[in-house]
Amino acid sequence: MLKAGILIIVVFMTIQSSGQTDFAYLRKDMVTTQLKGRDITDSNTLRAMGTVKRHEFVPKRVQHLAYTDGPLSIGHAQTISQPYIVAYMTQQLKPKPHHRVLEIGTGSGYQAAVLAEIVDTVYTIEIVEPLGIKAKECLDRLGYDNIITKIGDGYQGWLEHAPFDAIIVTAGIKNVPPALLDQLAEGGRLIIPLGTTFNMHLMLYTKKNGKIKQKERLAVSFVPFIRG
Repeated sequence: MLKAGILIIVVFMTIQSSGQTDFAYLRKDMVTTQLKGRDITDSNTLRAMGTVKRHEFVPKRVQHLAYTDGPLSIGHAQTISQPYIVAYMTQQLKPKPHHRVLEIGTGSGYQAAVLAEIVDTVYTIEIVEPLGIKAKECLDRLGYDNIITKIGDGYQGWLEHAPFDAIIVTAGIKNVPPALLDQLAEGGRLIIPLGTTFNMHLMLYTKKNGKIKQKERLAVSFVPFIRG
């Protein structure tokens, strides 16, 4: 596993003579070392991660760090997740081209963009209004017309567009919101970080024959889920 310090060195070694960062090179290297070099094998996920311009979703002052192996602050006490975690959660959902996906916690808009490269439609909710507005502006500018955004509390999901083939939650919470399980389509998958600050795991929920099954995945650290 590569350490963040090594990757930061790589970042600065790939500055072009013109003084501009070669983001395409860094994105390709990220996919090769951080994703393929671990356990990300899904071709759709790898293609999406290699396509979405992560540097467009972070503040300009840290754009040169956009493809390093860690989360970055996006303001308002929120972060853009480590690339590996974005890829891991995407892969766990097993997204398909015909899928409709609900995301709770738009944040920068990066996770939504990755999913939008694979699925038919992404519905995403952000409770922090300035972040939601900025994410929509970014997604619109980059041409993601299959992402529907909303400012609000995601705890109750988005009933008017349910059911969803997949649901992803990008903030830590103690218990899974019941509404999200209710809005999961038959055969659907939900990935969510559950627990407390110092004891949190990604949990995968699947619905089969109307029944919910759960599996514990990675130990993780996420910003807390915000209620309205």
